[in-house]
Amino acid sequence: MTGIKKIGVLTSGGDCSGLNSAIRAVTKRAMQLGWEVYGIMEGTVGLMNRPLSYIKLDDTNTGINLLRTGGTILRTINKGDPFNYPMPDGTFKDRSTDILEGCKELGLDAFITIGGDGSMKIIEKITALGNIKFIGIPKTIDNDVPFTEFPIGYMSAVQVAVENIERLHDTALSHKRVMVAEVMGRDVGHIALNSGIASGADVILMPEIPYDINIVANKVKEIYNSGRNYSIVVCSEAAVSKSGEQTFVEGQDNRRYGGVGFNIGAAIEKLTGFETRVTVLGHTQRGGSPVALDRIIGSAFGTRAVDLLAEGKTRRVVGWMNRKVVDVDLRELVATSGAVDINGDLVNTARGLGICLGDK
Repeated sequence: MTGIKKIGVLTSGGDCSGLNSAIRAVTKRAMQLGWEVYGIMEGTVGLMNRPLSYIKLDDTNTGINLLRTGGTILRTINKGDPFNYPMPDGTFKDRSTDILEGCKELGLDAFITIGGDGSMKIIEKITALGNIKFIGIPKTIDNDVPFTEFPIGYMSAVQVAVENIERLHDTALSHKRVMVAEVMGRDVGHIALNSGIASGADVILMPEIPYDINIVANKVKEIYNSGRNYSIVVCSEAAVSKSGEQTFVEGQDNRRYGGVGFNIGAAIEKLTGFETRVTVLGHTQRGGSPVALDRIIGSAFGTRAVDLLAEGKTRRVVGWMNRKVVDVDLRELVATSGAVDINGDLVNTARGLGICLGDK
């Protein structure tokens, strides 16, 4: 009824655990419907390359081992807008037509994109130009995509953070130190908040709640005065001070968050006199075998995405709400914030546990 015979699937943006579960599910379900599945390498770059970069997906390369394998077998890229693509000579060029020509060469009738909201907006725009059906699957360790309780990769990242912060408890106690753990999170604090609660942190700092370093220092002093000889601070890489300051590092071709943990650690040591050490968890949160939840929702998302295409749907993004897979219009998704609710249950939980959030 839909006329679909061949579909493409790609992963775009930062990698995370659980992507391969979704790729596997897309392939398995599409093959049941008699469709061919092509995995596009390195996001849209695979369709801009000449010759094209892709692999045909089938039972030979989507076995059960993918459920426990981190990263993405299709590889990914998180830079280079195809509508304003950086060229070797320093200029920028609209290469969206190259992607459409790649789709035509492969004979693709539909696309499934596993990515964040930015990646999905780009693919949606391209497929609209070529009248190609499109379904999005949300993945991000940051958990900043709305209309889903869990995107692929988030809970695996939280688990990695919790395991590492728990190790910091042991060494902090042994040396009577303040330990600062900097976690990822881009512009939102979900990883910091959830891993901090789960690991028993004393202080959690995140961008949604600007922090006063003096309040943080006073919390640390209070803990030591109570008789405990160490404390744990968890901060998001995007944590912002009361004065609006954030910390960035200059990369090869971009400016990104990083290093705020060292600033916070230095300030705590100066204000309290307690020896402080900083651990930046960084990309450890992206790798490794996915936890069960990411394997399950990756499988559920992949299956449902194919079913939506079979139903004739397009421009939809799947999500997980109330123990079931839902789908929403992409335009509604990108117009909504996925930030931490500063009046929500988890923030209230942290406060109820006596965790300092840097504001009071």
